[in-house]
Amino acid sequence: MPTSPKRPCRYPGCPGLAATGEQYCPQHKVQAERFYNKYQRPNDKNAYGRAWKRIRDRKIKANPLCEECLKNGIIKPAEEVHHILPLADGGTSERSNLISLCRSCHMKAHEALGTRHHEK
Repeated sequence: MPTSPKRPCRYPGCPGLAATGEQYCPQHKVQAERFYNKYQRPNDKNAYGRAWKRIRDRKIKANPLCEECLKNGIIKPAEEVHHILPLADGGTSERSNLISLCRSCHMKAHEALGTRHHEK
């Protein structure tokens, strides 16, 4: 049985052909996925909104230093507010469920939970 013909790549200015069922040629598929993930993919940030910004700002004002680093005797400014029990697991944005962290400690916390994947 013959296969269906290849289609033109949707990447602007690309003369290449995309395989059946694909939108982009192999050369531009990775670039298109990165663009989508960076600019168009829905993310959790949209779910937080203005109320979360106010809660976060109050927590940072109350605890301006990274609470994990302080346990180790290191003084670093807090840049992120982390939910100890994630919202997806039934956590809330109550003060008792929040911790002020530097970026490094925040990334470590999410890596330990397995909830973040970082590009290398």
